[in-house]
Amino acid sequence: MTIDGLLVYVLFAVGLALIAFGADWFVDAAVNISKRYGIPKAVIGATVVSFATTAPEFLVSFMAALNGQADLSIGNAVGSTICNIGIAIGFIVAMKAVSIDDKSFNIKALMMLASGAVLFILSWNGVITKMDGLILLVLFAAYIGYTYWDQKKQPRTPDDDKLAERKGIWAKIKIKDSYLDVLMFLVGAVFVVGGSRLVVTYGTEIATQLGIPELIIGLTLVSIGTSLPEIITAITSFRKGFQDLSIGNIVGANILDITMILGVSSMFVDLTVNSQLLRYDYIFMMLMFVLIAVFGYRKKITRWQGAVIALVYIVYLIGLFVYVPTMSV
Repeated sequence: MTIDGLLVYVLFAVGLALIAFGADWFVDAAVNISKRYGIPKAVIGATVVSFATTAPEFLVSFMAALNGQADLSIGNAVGSTICNIGIAIGFIVAMKAVSIDDKSFNIKALMMLASGAVLFILSWNGVITKMDGLILLVLFAAYIGYTYWDQKKQPRTPDDDKLAERKGIWAKIKIKDSYLDVLMFLVGAVFVVGGSRLVVTYGTEIATQLGIPELIIGLTLVSIGTSLPEIITAITSFRKGFQDLSIGNIVGANILDITMILGVSSMFVDLTVNSQLLRYDYIFMMLMFVLIAVFGYRKKITRWQGAVIALVYIVYLIGLFVYVPTMSV
């Protein structure tokens, strides 16, 4: 491999790192700023956190769509939903059973299933049009409305006004906290935007070098990279012994991946749907959705159920490189 060839992989990795660090800072700062300005908890939970945590996936898919890379755009969004469940839930829960404290989990799970089913139907003719995007955005608005209503009826707790602690390099910067939040927000946003650009540009280059379709890169490397915030949060929760892994938040992120990301992207440019998505990836996506909805119905997911989810994800990845290439066009 030449120096230039190696540099492509280095820059792709740098892009993923920028997204991981930037998203963490961006989310903490966004929540802190919202609390400082007295924005109600319901609004923060329904909008600020939801938008901030899906920023990496959104920017990568949106940039890819504008570049005419529909495979990368849809692949990242769909791959992220599968990755979120397979890794952030499956592998983690396989090591330690978790309870689900989110009282609205079952409703969110049904909304996730509905979002996936609608995407399947809208994609059936081979293209996600602007009208299709509008339908997805209506579902997105319905989810945000429900989340706002659900958050609003929750009783206030001492943690509602608690600000995120300074971490890493930010703990060493001696400036007024409110200014630091703004700085973290701006730096985090720049990191996420810059990292997304690197991931799209050099992810495409890697696909070209290896002779792997852009769709596969989007469904694997890129989607795992943009899902790092959710994965890291899940691992951290497990290491600290928390039983209430935010599975409800992951379900919410999946709804946004489908409705907001693909909805907004298709409003700017029609997204051509690769036939592989309909015959393989959408099927596994819906299977993952059904598993998490069924397993989480009683508000607890056991280790063996986590192992089943993880196994399905492994089978999916193997199939991408073994079965999919043999499918007739």
